[in-house]
Amino acid sequence: MKLDTSPTTTRYSAGAAGAGGPAGPAGPTGTTGGAAPPRRTGRGAGVALMLASGLSNQTGAAIGALAFPVLGPVGVVAVRQWVAAVILGSVGRPRLRRFTAAQWRPVLGLALVFAGMNLSLYMAIERIGLGLAVTLEFLGPLTVALAGSRRRVDVAAAVAAAAAVAVLMRPTPATDYMGIGLALLAAACWASYILLNREVGTRLPALEGPAAAAMVSATLYLPVGIWVLWHHRPTPTALGCALTAGVLSSAVPFLADLLALRRVPAHFFGVFMSVNPVFAALVGLAVLGQRLDALAWLAIAVIVTANTAAVSTTARKAT
Repeated sequence: MKLDTSPTTTRYSAGAAGAGGPAGPAGPTGTTGGAAPPRRTGRGAGVALMLASGLSNQTGAAIGALAFPVLGPVGVVAVRQWVAAVILGSVGRPRLRRFTAAQWRPVLGLALVFAGMNLSLYMAIERIGLGLAVTLEFLGPLTVALAGSRRRVDVAAAVAAAAAVAVLMRPTPATDYMGIGLALLAAACWASYILLNREVGTRLPALEGPAAAAMVSATLYLPVGIWVLWHHRPTPTALGCALTAGVLSSAVPFLADLLALRRVPAHFFGVFMSVNPVFAALVGLAVLGQRLDALAWLAIAVIVTANTAAVSTTARKAT
């Protein structure tokens, strides 16, 4: 799930959405929406901002995972959704009473996908670790980027990604197929999220649609979140971890992405965000002590390379 700049931003990484998925509302292709056109100067600052965004997003997810023993993934996701709603609601300021039925339909769909994507990803993180969960989730935007394409480079990227997934799913005594399934569900949700975001962007101005979706999603989590917090009384440390996850995976990426997209081209932003699975694996190792074997690292590298190739070649074709 990061919080992204607009429904048409070239954003594919993690956040209000999840650890490796969009931090917030955005799509895989397009322009920077309400953001200013990228400047020719400040490219170094833009790269630094993107680096900070990716590391903040994955670090937030890892810190949120520290609260799993007390709150569980559901409790952590509920707190994150509430944080995301406050941030996006204050920035987007949706005029909900003016929405028509035709505008509400994709917004409600986006809200449901938004909620499901974060929950399935965090449940996957609990079972298979941050690095593998985020890597598998990245198959969502990769599938959207490759869908319908017959170019050789895209076919090669799809085959390479499929082979890498087969390696990650290879039977071993430690293979957790439920965790893998949850991560793939998060990928499907992310793909749906991208497509719905495009539709919302055509029906509502600026951030109103994504902000409304975040608010609806947070409302859906109110009863379950309150129930979880009531029956699993949060310790100050656990609650602090959940709130920190919301800030690091929502507020920080949201601001950093807004500023970065004013300094770098949208396609460059999309390519750079392809390294999020690597960030996730490294942060998972550093913060959670989650170690991956050599084959898993190789599979992550292949999926990152396939995603980079798909995004970069699509961007060149579009221009």
